[in-house]
Amino acid sequence: MQPLAERMRPKKLDDYVGQEHLVGQGAVLRQAIRSGKIPSFILWGPPGVGKTTLARIIANELQRPFHTLSAVSSGVKDVREVIQKARSQHFFNSPNPILFIDEIHRFSKSQQDSLLGAVEQGVVTLIGATTENPSFEVIPALLSRCQVYVLEYLRKEELIFLVEQALAKDEYLKKQEIEVLEYDAMLQFSGGDARKLYNILELVANYGEEGQPLRIDNDMVAQRVQQNIARYDKAGEQHYDIASAFIKSIRGSDPNAAVYWLARMIEGGEDIKFIARRMIIAASEDIGLANPNALLMATTALQAVQAVGFPEGRIILSQAAVYLATSPKSNSAYMAINEAQALVRKTGNLPVPLHLRNAPTQLMKQLDYGKGYQYAHDYPGNFVEQEFLPDDISKTKLFDPQANPPEENIRKRLRQLWKDWYGY
Repeated sequence: MQPLAERMRPKKLDDYVGQEHLVGQGAVLRQAIRSGKIPSFILWGPPGVGKTTLARIIANELQRPFHTLSAVSSGVKDVREVIQKARSQHFFNSPNPILFIDEIHRFSKSQQDSLLGAVEQGVVTLIGATTENPSFEVIPALLSRCQVYVLEYLRKEELIFLVEQALAKDEYLKKQEIEVLEYDAMLQFSGGDARKLYNILELVANYGEEGQPLRIDNDMVAQRVQQNIARYDKAGEQHYDIASAFIKSIRGSDPNAAVYWLARMIEGGEDIKFIARRMIIAASEDIGLANPNALLMATTALQAVQAVGFPEGRIILSQAAVYLATSPKSNSAYMAINEAQALVRKTGNLPVPLHLRNAPTQLMKQLDYGKGYQYAHDYPGNFVEQEFLPDDISKTKLFDPQANPPEENIRKRLRQLWKDWYGY
């Protein structure tokens, strides 16, 4: 017997649930299907939101030959064989066969290269499906030939609708007297994945006694489904999304959100060194000179969790995350290096001023290398005013202290030393 998810897979666009921004009335993909002209495209979205189903529906609606490859089990030879078969089906003025590649992000560069000619020549219309950001996983030459459509997690009401549809229309479930009293646990365990939701419903329904009504509540679902409810894939797109939320919570000075996202990573089995390294970056990029101790705290946290490990390492990570989130923020050092790199790219290879050059040989000294350099420690306060930038960019200000107590002190000192030379 086929799994419930397969039995309930829709065949027509009007039966497809979710992704209204793509297939709703007047939406881009629906319009393309109606016109009969669809480009090659990549469907990017989380698992179980209908990527494969949508590709099959499109082929069915357009009545085109449909070929599938899985990146997990297919090699370059398989790609070439399918393309050759597609060529044999491509008659004069006939529409292109559709080649659907599931998990296209797993294709190697050579496998993706083997698709280029067929896609460019119109031998096939490529539909790829991926849970990973195609900007990182699909080669630029192939990506430039494809549209990218982003699929979203199914909403609560859409997931509930899927359950109701299954109970009413599935050939097996409709024979049982099943009532769902509570949806919370079922939705939580599914994590927005329709395939997983169907699996849960089928699992719970199998425990019903023949001839007896089945009442599904949260406790029943929790007892039947033995799995980690933390929705986190440390090898996938969500790995980066949750790490991003963690860093943005620190940057936004929200310790509550910071420890929440930290917990999501810990519960998902994230590498503790990855978490600690992200905090080291945040300590310099987002806190910087507003609290220089933040970098020390983050660096020490990395050393400490490596020495201690889990479970105690979670306390160290929490301490560091809260410290960073509650620290004053400044990105002046980050902005300074960005400005400097941008200036370097614009100005080319400006020569180092002679007085700043190293002069280890007599010839270099004769060429005035190092001539006129003033040694700061020979002067009162260990400072003497001189130029340290190339002449063409003299007096360029790249570092601008921000409005926090430590950097106000830095600004004050720079004013004392340089007066108006750098515009302070």
